[in-house]
Amino acid sequence: MTGDPLFVDTNVFVYLFAPDSPAKQTTARQLIGDNAENIIVSTQVLGEFYATVTRKLAEPLSAERALDALEELCDFSVRPIHAELTLSAVRRSVTSHLSYWDALIVESAIEAGAAVLVTEDLQHGQTFAGLRVLNPFRENATATA
Repeated sequence: MTGDPLFVDTNVFVYLFAPDSPAKQTTARQLIGDNAENIIVSTQVLGEFYATVTRKLAEPLSAERALDALEELCDFSVRPIHAELTLSAVRRSVTSHLSYWDALIVESAIEAGAAVLVTEDLQHGQTFAGLRVLNPFRENATATA
C-alpha cells in the first residue's frame, strides 16, 4: 500500500484519539505513519473529525487540543468540497445506494486521484471507478484489498 495515494476517511483519524479502542488506535497510527506523504483528505473529513473528537469520544478532546490535531491533519493534501463534487456525490448516492456523506467521500477520493479509500464505513474490497476500499481494521485487510 505504501506509495499509493490514499484518501483517508474521518474514522481512521478519530481512532488516533480513542484509547478505548487500543487495537484500532495502533492500526491507525501505523497506517498514517507509514503513508503520511501519500495521504489525501477533504474539508468534509476535517469538519467531521473536529465534530467527532470534541463530542462523540468517551473522553472528548478540548477545543484547543482538537484544533491542534486538526492543524496537523491540514498538513496532508486537503481537497475542498465544491458544487460539482456535491452534484457528483448526489448522483453516486443514487446509483450506488450510499448515504450522501459516504458518496461525497467516494467522489472526493476519485476526484483527488486516490487509488485507495481507507475507511471502515464501506465494504472492504469494494471498488468505485477504480477506487479500492480498504478497511484497515479488518483482519488481513492489506492482504486482501
